[in-house]
Amino acid sequence: MRGLIDIAELSIEELDSLMDVAEDIIANPQKYAESCKGKKLATLFFEPSTRTRLSFEAAMYELGGNVIGFSDGSNSSAVKGESIADTARVVGCYADIIAMRHFIEGAPFVADRNCMAPVINAGDGGHNHPTQTLADLLTIRREKGTFSGLTVGFCGDLKYGRTVHSLCTALARYKDVRFVFIAPKELRIPSYLIYEVIEKNGIEYVECESLEEAMPSLDILYMTRVQGERFDSKEEYERLKDSYILTTDKLQTAKSDMIILHPLPRVNEISVEVDYDSRACYFKQVLNGKYMRMALILKLLEGAKQGISADAVRPKPISDDAQGKYVCDNPKCITHTEQELPQAFRLVDKEKNIFRCKYCETRVKNI
Repeated sequence: MRGLIDIAELSIEELDSLMDVAEDIIANPQKYAESCKGKKLATLFFEPSTRTRLSFEAAMYELGGNVIGFSDGSNSSAVKGESIADTARVVGCYADIIAMRHFIEGAPFVADRNCMAPVINAGDGGHNHPTQTLADLLTIRREKGTFSGLTVGFCGDLKYGRTVHSLCTALARYKDVRFVFIAPKELRIPSYLIYEVIEKNGIEYVECESLEEAMPSLDILYMTRVQGERFDSKEEYERLKDSYILTTDKLQTAKSDMIILHPLPRVNEISVEVDYDSRACYFKQVLNGKYMRMALILKLLEGAKQGISADAVRPKPISDDAQGKYVCDNPKCITHTEQELPQAFRLVDKEKNIFRCKYCETRVKNI
């Protein structure tokens, strides 16, 4: 591991290893208290965050390291027009490891290719959020004891919910998992996840619009908020924002050992009264997120110490499977904002001639 941009980069063995380290940190915190002494984490948050940024900072401090960075892109040279690539190369001269959140999809990917320090994707637009998935996985393992044989319901904003996208990708590799996608048609799970992750792995799934209908079958209910910041239309957001609200009444038909997860922040999609229910585990997720980020930081710094990232002072070239035939049409993709960034696509289905942008995973159209 050099950095972590997409949860799909981690094998099941690597995920299990990180969770094992996190469990050991929980059991033996003093053993790790000076593990990162003399090391610096840079938190580059171009988009607002409470949990993720503070979780990374708490993780580094509890490992004995230090933190530099910013919590608002307006306090960086981005306001002067500096590119993500240049920002990453500069900060990589000051820090041993970087955690980046950005509203532009593909920004951490570009940073990783232009930086000598390991880069962790702390969320890029509506695309990916791999460290939230690490928190989710540890919570599931600690609460349920397994990943296999579970029915997982994802409810709410499944179109823009990057935490949903990352968790689906991770869970799809485990045996006998079943997904239930609960969303209005406007916020359905993206088709690329259905075709290229879920169906490719032979995962059984259903889509529906009724939370009450799905509830009795679920082992895990993963609630999400409808994310106003991802919508181009304020009117559409206002119409959909209250699509699902979980109350104690709706839990009457749920399994007694079902667990309720939420990446937070919540707005009103989970009633406060649910917090008193023993099945509510979303604040446990927060704590587990800190431990998993501690484990990840240790893993990446160990790799850097072995020289994995020592040679990355120059940008790494990127190949284009489409050989210049396509242009990404996702307006939120970093290829539309970054200076002189080459278009690059990967072939995901040779038989159907399907290409996806390497930065944001948008399926390209013939031009």
